[in-house]
Amino acid sequence: MRNHDDFGGLPRDLGLLRALMGRRDVIRLAAGVGVLHLLGCGNDGNGGSGECDPIPEETAGPFPGDGSNGPDVLSQGGVVRSDIRSSFGGSTGTADGVPLTVTLTVVSAANDCAPLAGYAVYLWHCDREGRYSLYSSGVTDQNYLRGVQETGSSGQVTFTTIFPACYQGRWPHIHFEVFPSLAAATDEANQVATSQLALPEGVCSEVYATSGYEGSIANLQQVTLTNDNVFGEDGGASQLATMSGSVADGYTATLQIPV
Repeated sequence: MRNHDDFGGLPRDLGLLRALMGRRDVIRLAAGVGVLHLLGCGNDGNGGSGECDPIPEETAGPFPGDGSNGPDVLSQGGVVRSDIRSSFGGSTGTADGVPLTVTLTVVSAANDCAPLAGYAVYLWHCDREGRYSLYSSGVTDQNYLRGVQETGSSGQVTFTTIFPACYQGRWPHIHFEVFPSLAAATDEANQVATSQLALPEGVCSEVYATSGYEGSIANLQQVTLTNDNVFGEDGGASQLATMSGSVADGYTATLQIPV
């Protein structure tokens, strides 16, 4: 296993990533009562419309870690990774929580949702306590729950992470930026889309009933998708993830990202 405890920058990871990446099959979920229960609707991961409109552009928020507001994790060697639960580059912390796999499929909005290979996605989110690494008190020396992946021939990237908290004033969400290539992902100015993934209410309620997420229960009761200051305009229709799984086995969230 390669030692990533250095700060050589993202370009040092390009060769290793391309050597390790294989072709990933597109994940498709069968329609059924169990899935519909988790979703609360028949969402197909793209708003249920079957259209290929560009993903809504959203704020990166105050804690992007991409150099646009203080810390720049994109310049650190080791940021190109699939499992983002632990810190890297000299930091040793690990984020605990219910396991979550996030699979995003980057497609062309101008070309009938054709998959886009060779793009890159930078994904980040808060931990079980609602804290953002690099910024929040107690975790400023950590960089967990942040990582970059390059899309394969199917346009997919997959991240292994934990289910994020619901913090005050926001619906549970995951941030991401899309870049035209892995090399371009070293500079946030090169991004072609910045958006957020919304997590379904039913799954959130199940997760927040488990140990460690106690603070999220009251916060979730005070916000809805329709009054959230990011998803509220359309209720997150095109950003609501399709979910499967359970607390015991972990969850999978999938979303199509037209750019």
